Amino acid sequence: MKPVVALRMPLNTDLNGFVELLRRLNVPHRVSEEAGEQVLWVPDAGTLVADIGELYRQYPQGDPTAQLPPGRELVASSRPSPLMQVRSAPMTVAILLLCAIVAGVTLLGDNLDALSWLTFNDFRVSGNYVMFTPLDVSLAAGQWWRIISPMLIHFGLLHLVMNALWFWELGRRIEVRQGRWTLLGLTLVFAAFSNYVQYFWSGPTLFGGLSGVLYALLGHCWIYQLLAPGALYRLPRGTLGMMLIWLVVCMSGVVGLLGFGEIANGAHVGGLIVGCATGLVGGALARRKH
Repeated sequence: MKPVVALRMPLNTDLNGFVELLRRLNVPHRVSEEAGEQVLWVPDAGTLVADIGELYRQYPQGDPTAQLPPGRELVASSRPSPLMQVRSAPMTVAILLLCAIVAGVTLLGDNLDALSWLTFNDFRVSGNYVMFTPLDVSLAAGQWWRIISPMLIHFGLLHLVMNALWFWELGRRIEVRQGRWTLLGLTLVFAAFSNYVQYFWSGPTLFGGLSGVLYALLGHCWIYQLLAPGALYRLPRGTLGMMLIWLVVCMSGVVGLLGFGEIANGAHVGGLIVGCATGLVGGALARRKH
């Protein structure tokens, strides 16, 4: 079903309460930032656009007792189709698709020949030992992709699925609000920074995954939302606390003792730091526009 514009509001308008009302009423919607405005999109279904306009006029801050006009519940209860969600976040989908392709080529880390082309440090296996090539040697040979390519590597299906779900949740928020090229640029910066921090944290090792980028996306949304509140960056309740607790648990070494392998704590910490920094800059700039 084709999405249409239901509302256009200034960026400094707080839509959190109204968006929460739409969520409670099961009204499919998304909010994007375009040309200095917040744009609320809903499916082109019957009189839903008119109903949303009337609902906003009555309850701009939301209301726990508000209801759609009689007879509109069936229209409102339909959810955005998967195709509609994909179309709203093509860059997010493209990055996840690339991760899936790399997972297939590297056999989720078991194909060492393919893996060696994507790791931060090139390596070769000699008996029971792994011999790493210094990064400056690889960069001198023109292998600049190694700065970001570890984000595409995943070791095991669970590693890939969990990272993909979180990237879908966080990445598309940034893409819809700040644009696909902003998401791509931030993802590359986050990957490079978190990879370098992990390298300095642990030295030459085999590490990879989107988790460093994910903590950066989390930090970006968190700080940006504090400075320039908007419905899109309002994370589900408990998300921030859960992710920060998981970071502390991983750094404690408990996860490694349980047999989950080495955790890229340096990438997680570095990602969170750089994400908070970009969120601070982006949120401050967005706030100055109003």
